[in-house]
Amino acid sequence: MALDAPLFAVLVSAFAMTAIVGLRYLITSGLFAWITARVRPGHYKGLDRQIRSEIAWSLASAAIYGIPAGVVAWGWREHGWTRIYADVHHRPLWWLPVSVLVYLLLHDTWFYWTHRWMHVPRVFRVAHAVHHASRPPTAWAAMSFHPVEALTGAVVIPALVFLVPIHVGALGVVLTIMTVMGITNHMGWEMFPRRIVHSPLGRWLITASHHQRHHESYRCNYGLYFRHWDHLCGTDAGLSQAFSRP
Repeated sequence: MALDAPLFAVLVSAFAMTAIVGLRYLITSGLFAWITARVRPGHYKGLDRQIRSEIAWSLASAAIYGIPAGVVAWGWREHGWTRIYADVHHRPLWWLPVSVLVYLLLHDTWFYWTHRWMHVPRVFRVAHAVHHASRPPTAWAAMSFHPVEALTGAVVIPALVFLVPIHVGALGVVLTIMTVMGITNHMGWEMFPRRIVHSPLGRWLITASHHQRHHESYRCNYGLYFRHWDHLCGTDAGLSQAFSRP
């Protein structure tokens, strides 16, 4: 039975976004894995089976992220359902950087509290244990999620575009930051020098040194981009000293 045109268009959009998310993951994680091999030869030695598992889980997560993104993209293009805008003059220019910060802060808030929920023992065993099976995490681990966890992450940006206006270019910046920070925070080594990591700015931004401590201790350092929720809630345990650069 033939599909009607709107349903077919939605399915094509969902498939296209799944492919884009999957390719984005393979290209960016592959790039940072290559950088790791160049900067830290042998750093992932003996982790071949783990990396294969990370890639498999991540490609499954790509579909879970891609489907709602594809539906939202179709709704924006065909019906203008979202608050994404293409004309840069539709809103004041100062809103471009502010909207990026608002999206990152809201995403970070959602992530912090759902991440803490993922550490409830029963939920952890069912879902979040997949992510923590990466010991140590590698550049391929950023999207290595059980489908339950992937779903909690996949709904955030698609929901925000219905609530908070954002230019399509600014949305691209948000997605780029989300991708790059997700990977660099899981590489298993700190790419930023100590003078930045231990600076006043480093006290509020999350890098690999901070997130590695979460993978070591589990019950701390739950944030995604920023450390303010960890500071406010008493869950900031500082930085891992295992691989800080001089």
